Amino acid sequence: MSGPKPSLLIVDDEKNTREALRRVLEDFFEIFTAADLGAADKLLSAEKMEAVLTDLRLGHESGLSVLERCLKISPRPPCVVMTAYGSVESAVEAMRKGAYDYVTKPLDLERVQILLRRAVRTAKVEEENVLLRQELDRSHSLEKILGTSPAMQEVLDQLRQVANSRATVLVSGESGTGKELVARAIHGLSPRRQGPFVAVHAAALAAPLLESELFGHEKGAFTGATERRIGRFEQAEGGTLFLDEIGEIDATTQVKLLRVLGERSIERVGGNRPIEVDVRLVAATNRNLERMVREGKFREDLFFRIRVVQIVLPPLRERSEDIPILAEHFRREYAKENGKTDLELSAGAIQALLRYRWPGNVRELRTAIEHGVVLAKGKEIEPGDLPRSVREGEHGGEGLRPGGTVKLEDLERQAMEAALRKTNQNVTEAAKLLGISRRTLHRKLSATKQN
Repeated sequence: MSGPKPSLLIVDDEKNTREALRRVLEDFFEIFTAADLGAADKLLSAEKMEAVLTDLRLGHESGLSVLERCLKISPRPPCVVMTAYGSVESAVEAMRKGAYDYVTKPLDLERVQILLRRAVRTAKVEEENVLLRQELDRSHSLEKILGTSPAMQEVLDQLRQVANSRATVLVSGESGTGKELVARAIHGLSPRRQGPFVAVHAAALAAPLLESELFGHEKGAFTGATERRIGRFEQAEGGTLFLDEIGEIDATTQVKLLRVLGERSIERVGGNRPIEVDVRLVAATNRNLERMVREGKFREDLFFRIRVVQIVLPPLRERSEDIPILAEHFRREYAKENGKTDLELSAGAIQALLRYRWPGNVRELRTAIEHGVVLAKGKEIEPGDLPRSVREGEHGGEGLRPGGTVKLEDLERQAMEAALRKTNQNVTEAAKLLGISRRTLHRKLSATKQN
C-alpha cells in the first residue's frame, strides 16, 4: 500500500479481539486501540482518525457513545460497529444514527478489512466533494459582481482580502451600486459562509420596530408583544448580519449597536439578560457618515467601530467601460426569462446606454435592459425599446459626451484584454469575469484577431 497508512481506532473491551484485529489490519492501517469509552475519547481528541471500529458492548458501557463522539468530529471518520449475531437490531439502530456499516461476531476478518478500506475511500471522496463545493461556493460568490474596470478590480481585490478576517466592514456608495451584493460576496468568501446571511434594511423600519427587529423582544415588552421574538442578531449566529442604510438608525439604536460590537452580546427589548452572539457585521450606507458625525447626527465612536475596513463602490458613470458587460449579462438573464434567447443588443442601443449618466446605477441599468427585452419586436433591442430617459440621453454621461460615438468592437476588445490581464491569460477565469461562456470568449477573441 503506497503512501501513509490511514489511521484506525479499534474499540473493544476484550484484549484478544483487539490484538487479533491489529494483526489482520496493521498492514493497511495505522492502528490505535482502546478498551473503554474514556480511552477512546482521549484518542479521538488527540489524533485524527480516518476510521473507527467499535464493539456495541463495552462492558457496562455502550459503543453508541463512540459513534456519537465520531459524529461530532469534522471531518467525520466513518464508524463501523461490531455486534453479536443475536443483536443485529442494535447495529441497525446504530446505522440509523450514522454508522457506516456493521459486522457480526464471530468476525469474518477479511470482510472487516475490505469494509474498513472501502469506508476510508468513501469518506475521502466525500471530504474532497465538500472541499470542492466550498471552493465552488467561493468562486460563485464573485460571479455576479461583473466588471473589468480598474475601479471594480480594486473593489474585488479588497473583497478577497477582507473576507477571511473578522473585521467589521462598511460598504458605501450611491443607491443601486450593489452594496448588498458585495456584502453577500464577503460572506460567501469568508470562513462563515456555512452560517446564515441575514439582511436588515434599516430605512424600511421605524425606530421601535428596528430595535425589536435587530435585538428581539421578550413577551410583554410592549403593547402587542404577545410572545418572545428572536432578533436578527441571534438569527445570524455564526454568520453575517448585513445592516443596510446604517445612517438611518436612531440615537438609541446606535448606542445599543455600539454595545453589541464592543461586548459581543445583546439584550432583547424588555429583557435584562445578556445573550452572547458570534456575528460579523457588514454595514452599508449611501450617506456621508463623516459629515453626519460632524453634524452630530451619527455617533463618532460607532462610526469608527463599523468602519474598520471601508469599501467604496464607484457609481456606474465612473466605470462606463463596464456598461456593455453588465448590459449583456442582464440581456441574457431577461431574454431567457421572456423566451427570447436569440435576442441581441444592437450597436445603437449600446451607444444609448453609454451616453446615459445612470443616476440609479446598476439597478437602473438592469431595469432598462428588462424594459428593452420586453418591448423588443425584432431580433435586436433597438434604442427605441429602451426607457425614454435612456434613449433621449437625459443626464448626459461623463466620459462619453452626448452625441459621441464609440465602436462596440473596441469596447469588447478592451474589456477582453483587461479580463485576460487580470487573470494572467486564463481564458476560463476571464470568461467568468466577463460574465460570458468560455466558448463565447474564444469566438470573440478569434474574431478580433481576424479583424
